[in-house]
Amino acid sequence: MRAAVCDDRAEDAQLVAQYVREWGEERGESVALEIFPSAEAFLFEYSENKSYDLLLLDVEMGGMDGVTMAKRIRAGNAAVQIVFITGYTDYIAEGYDVAALHYLVKPVHRQKLFEVLDRAAAKLRSDSRTLTLETGGETVCVPLYEILWLGVEKNYTTVHAAARSYTVKKTLGALESELDGRFFRIGRAAVVNLSYIRRVTKTDAILSDGTAIPLPRGAYEALNRAIIAYH
Repeated sequence: MRAAVCDDRAEDAQLVAQYVREWGEERGESVALEIFPSAEAFLFEYSENKSYDLLLLDVEMGGMDGVTMAKRIRAGNAAVQIVFITGYTDYIAEGYDVAALHYLVKPVHRQKLFEVLDRAAAKLRSDSRTLTLETGGETVCVPLYEILWLGVEKNYTTVHAAARSYTVKKTLGALESELDGRFFRIGRAAVVNLSYIRRVTKTDAILSDGTAIPLPRGAYEALNRAIIAYH
């Protein structure tokens, strides 16, 4: 795991880094860790090397704040795990815009951070999974984390991924069986990736790209329960 801690308070950054290293030792995980004193310093490094798996970001920093930094990164990177560290809870709603894994409130507690790191490691392992599709005379392997949702029409199912969509002659149920716990079935016509849901109304699930998936009767409560359980 390649991780970065970004915090303009050196003592806070060192404490988080110490806990991350201890977690790696206890779990037998290899962790390459870097510390950055500002969002700008991290983005300078990131422009040359984007191979980060986990970012632990202070929200309130001088200059660019952690949420703005995360939005820039998320625009081109759906896989990296983002954890916000903050002295306030006012920013939690904004975390949904970048699919943040978790918020930790300062002072960071060792055991709570360990639990979040366990989740991050599990998600990174699951992100190596792919969905194999036969379409247009070729075989395509689509990473599960890139799939926003799947929709069915007659005998065809369309897989809507971040880069493009794929339509295959296969039932939604057959494809659903190849997915994992981040996906949720909405009625008979759609399966949605919970990590991409940004808002739920009584009538629609709104995804990060603006797509509105209609909710059948009775789906609102079940979907909200699934989102809470997933996060």
